Amino acid sequence: MRKKTNTYIAVTVTGSAFLSLALLLVLQAPKTYGIPAFARKYQTSCSTCHNDPPELNDFGWAFKKNGFKFPKDDEDFVKEPQLKLGAPAYKKIFPRAIYPGEIPGSIPIGFRYEGYMQYRNRQPLALGFQPRVDLFAPNTFTVIGAGSMGDNLSFWIDDDLSVGGSGGDGGLGDGYLKYNDLGHHLGLPKDALNVRVGQFELDLPFTQARTINISDYDVYDEEAIAGSLGTTDNPFTLGAPQRGIEFGGYPNDGDFNWSVALTDGSNDSPPSSNGKNVYVNVFQQFNLDRDHSQRKEVQAAGPTGPHDHTSLRLGAFYDYGHNGLNTDGTLFPGFGVITEPYYRAGGYFRFKYQSKFELYGMGMYSHDDNLIPDPATMAVNRGTPINFSGGFVQAEYWAYPWLIPIVRYDIVNSPFDYYNGVSKGFTRNRFSPGVQMLIRPNVKFDFEYDHFWAEPVPGETTFFSPNGFQAGIDFAF
Repeated sequence: MRKKTNTYIAVTVTGSAFLSLALLLVLQAPKTYGIPAFARKYQTSCSTCHNDPPELNDFGWAFKKNGFKFPKDDEDFVKEPQLKLGAPAYKKIFPRAIYPGEIPGSIPIGFRYEGYMQYRNRQPLALGFQPRVDLFAPNTFTVIGAGSMGDNLSFWIDDDLSVGGSGGDGGLGDGYLKYNDLGHHLGLPKDALNVRVGQFELDLPFTQARTINISDYDVYDEEAIAGSLGTTDNPFTLGAPQRGIEFGGYPNDGDFNWSVALTDGSNDSPPSSNGKNVYVNVFQQFNLDRDHSQRKEVQAAGPTGPHDHTSLRLGAFYDYGHNGLNTDGTLFPGFGVITEPYYRAGGYFRFKYQSKFELYGMGMYSHDDNLIPDPATMAVNRGTPINFSGGFVQAEYWAYPWLIPIVRYDIVNSPFDYYNGVSKGFTRNRFSPGVQMLIRPNVKFDFEYDHFWAEPVPGETTFFSPNGFQAGIDFAF
């Protein structure tokens, strides 16, 4: 399961219609630091890019799409110039010289820490001993580096040095290089075609790696396992980082977004088959501001300054791949590698009212072929497919800019979990109310209560609901 790598990106607000107001905000903003590469570069607050870190507001989204640079007049706002790697004149004589580039003027490193107190229902001993109270167990300590390297190149690296306590193994989350506006060389509209390579979270409907929630989305972590009813044992989870190459774009930095990724399809582990996964995501956003003149601006504006557009986003995604079984020949002697096709497909929505309210959710259907070898005939037959479905819906309300109540509902419907004794019924549900408080722009207090529906206790006829809450701190510096 991928641990979250929440980060606080500090940038500022601009836009052709609000340039003067943006300058005033930048000059007056407190100099707080999220990723130092961004905070020091622009000398502004995290809140100019985040309504509830690490969730991006409209300007933060534009900043990310533009390769971690301001969408307009970036050089006018830079307070810490980049280090030039070669004379600009080399551009004119390329390819007879190395094309010049640049790197951040200081080491682009930031740190993030997350630790929570946990309280749970008393757990039956058949499930193993678990203390009801665990005081401020560290979740993650992460090193983050990100930035731009010239006009088109950007990078992101985050590595969990420790997960789940002292000495706990961490690991690379995202580590990629991105080239923006590759389509420019083909005569395409601006940012109609971009490419990134490395290890990265898929272009999911809603990020899990940088979610505001303490807990993961349940459907992202669900695996397809047949258990005693077949061979399917697929470790692929939608929320895990993948290794591969991704093409995508948002023509003229507009409201239509697309991406197509070719990945190993084995999470961040070595691939288990020769086939590769293909992941596709598309969405269209409709800006619903009453003032038509503001709909194409980076952010809308009102009496109190820039704010998010009132908008509706509708999208769909699809992932197709193959899971390899019997790769060492010991599971089914005499058979070669058995390749089981699978897919994940779904749709999603997000409604945002200015910077005050959000309602969003997604649904997903999962299908894995269940191939069963027959040693008598040496044939591979099709068994009952391993299917599951699920999703979530979440609402967030900004009572104050620093106080955000949250309500979330997760659901996973998996008959095979029930048949294998994992759940009491076909459906597992979770209700998670919570609240987040920005103590400072880069320091948060989080609270989340989780109410689970009953699960069976192994070897008994009783059921257990692992209800409880987590509360703690999350900060970056």
